[in-house]
Amino acid sequence: MKWIGMIVAVLVVMVSVWIVVNKSYYPSLPIENLSAKEVIRQLNDSDQKIVEIAAEEDSAWYITRSQNKGISIADETIKEMIGSKGWAFKTKEGSGLFFEKEGETLLVTTQMWTKKYVLVHVSNQFKEM
Repeated sequence: MKWIGMIVAVLVVMVSVWIVVNKSYYPSLPIENLSAKEVIRQLNDSDQKIVEIAAEEDSAWYITRSQNKGISIADETIKEMIGSKGWAFKTKEGSGLFFEKEGETLLVTTQMWTKKYVLVHVSNQFKEM
């Protein structure tokens, strides 16, 4: 009887650890109807450095890695993506990167989602011009 109680206790602990690791490992996303695992899979399955994960009426969300071999790369990745559409990087203030094109200003905001991943929020103005 003593062994059965210990086995049950060990199983309860193992199941609890599994639930915590699989359900609570990533913080919640600011985007509805997307799971953390789905978003990370989209980035891992892509050969791109930055991947669109959700499109809204007036903006889009992207995900990118925050570091590569200990070097911060998120800002450079964003500058490459936005620059590919003709926007010129001007300055960074806090979590915002400012770009200009044809007299227009574009603000791209970043949000450190986890230690490894950065969420990027971009106005659709980026794609329209």
